[in-house]
Amino acid sequence: MLTAYRQLELVEFPRPEPGADEVLIRVRSCGICGSDVHGYDGASGRRIPPIIMGHEAAGEIEAVGPAVAGWKPGQRVTFDSTVYCGRCGYCRRGDIHLCNQRRVLGVSCGEYRQHGAMAEWVAVPERILYRLPDGLGFVEAALVEPVAIAFHAANRTPRQLGDTAVVVGAGMIGQLAIQALRLAGCGRVFAVDIEEGRLELARQLGAEEGFNPQRIDAAAAVRERTEGEGADVALEAVGAAASLQTAIGALRKGGALTMVGNIAPRVELPLQQIVTRELTLLGSCASRGDYAASIAAIASGRIQVQPLISARAPLAEGPAWFDRLYRKEPGLLKVVLDPAHPGG
Repeated sequence: MLTAYRQLELVEFPRPEPGADEVLIRVRSCGICGSDVHGYDGASGRRIPPIIMGHEAAGEIEAVGPAVAGWKPGQRVTFDSTVYCGRCGYCRRGDIHLCNQRRVLGVSCGEYRQHGAMAEWVAVPERILYRLPDGLGFVEAALVEPVAIAFHAANRTPRQLGDTAVVVGAGMIGQLAIQALRLAGCGRVFAVDIEEGRLELARQLGAEEGFNPQRIDAAAAVRERTEGEGADVALEAVGAAASLQTAIGALRKGGALTMVGNIAPRVELPLQQIVTRELTLLGSCASRGDYAASIAAIASGRIQVQPLISARAPLAEGPAWFDRLYRKEPGLLKVVLDPAHPGG
């Protein structure tokens, strides 16, 4: 539990009772998301203490509410990070991530407090559940949520078969977006990041080349490799002014930028470049029911998640791993906690 900013404690908390349409899940794995780390010190404003964090998780059903149909104890599941109502206009047309009553597991932002899955137990509505296939482990299943985010971003990006893409920010979502864009038919994908280790991993996972903007002009390098034109599409997975400028500068005229990163609430944009080069800018928030496709892609090996997992640790070690991630320890990407074995 985040009891104060930059203070995580292993605490005893009442076991949740599932509501009529809810299931109680014994959590077997829960990933530490970058948004959790950004909320750790209060910077994002979306982790107001006290809050049990965690929304990238998988486990086994322990009990079901009286109105639940089609689910039973013992089934292996993962679940959407978004708790949507299923009734509003957005939900009825499939835009569940834009639900008017949207809550996110492990988030408290003043408007609501929804305890998350960095705990032995979590109760969630049955409508956000997805069954895990045999052979897909709980640790890998904890990465279904970020894969779904990458899939949604790739689906938001207007692309054609064989297009050239650039992904700015080769963190967790960026590495998955590189794979998702290749899977979606992009012929070439370039990666941009300030960490050489992440660029090397990006090349292993499908990027043709990687560019470090602290060493070279990354946008110019992309243009040079595309006969001076620029990439057809770009995906920005940081959310800062400099990385957005790089993504925009790497695009050809008429190109499209999908923005996934949102570290900074406000950034300055090069308006004249966007207007005179007729660029398309799109936002991409969470995922839009992309879980089934993400589960299938991981299970089949078409999306690789194992190379992204830096460590697995018992829940009691969570505070130490948060601190290491917060200090941006080189080489760390995804740390998965095991609440079924809390330790301590």
